[in-house]
Amino acid sequence: MAGFASLAKGARAGVCRGVDGPLYMDEVITPHRSLSERGFIILIAVMTAINCATAVVFVSLGAAPVPVFLGLDLVAVVIALAISNRRALRKERVQVSATEVRVTLETPQGERLLWASPTAFTRVNVVGESDDLPDLRLSLSGRELPLARALGRAERLTLAAALRQAIASARRERYA
Repeated sequence: MAGFASLAKGARAGVCRGVDGPLYMDEVITPHRSLSERGFIILIAVMTAINCATAVVFVSLGAAPVPVFLGLDLVAVVIALAISNRRALRKERVQVSATEVRVTLETPQGERLLWASPTAFTRVNVVGESDDLPDLRLSLSGRELPLARALGRAERLTLAAALRQAIASARRERYA
């Protein structure tokens, strides 16, 4: 299951680059990892053994090209799982302070800012709340950023409520 984790509610700006004042939300959204490294090795070993046994049967029946296709099948599975594992290393980080809402994408190659907007004008929209998988978006002046695509329905709705609460708390501090 994908998830998000609160890192530092109420943390100070010194902890996080580029954000001023206390943080009302500091969440990291990570995709679900479908297979551990050990599980990957076991899966590939079992598939290799099955493909080898199947190849022996087909070669003994005179169908020599079949092992080539079994090998291609195994290579395709390895490539697909490697791509999935690489995508699982991506993280979205959502930070809310009194002055701004910031969303960054963290990858092994580095960090990239996806969204920065004033807290006072940022809105949290949930499109299709009754659907199986509602779409969570941040919006400001006609711009929108889809958020938390790695999360399931309940997690997106929970994150939306927490994000709305954090923005409301940040606004209260700013205008108090």
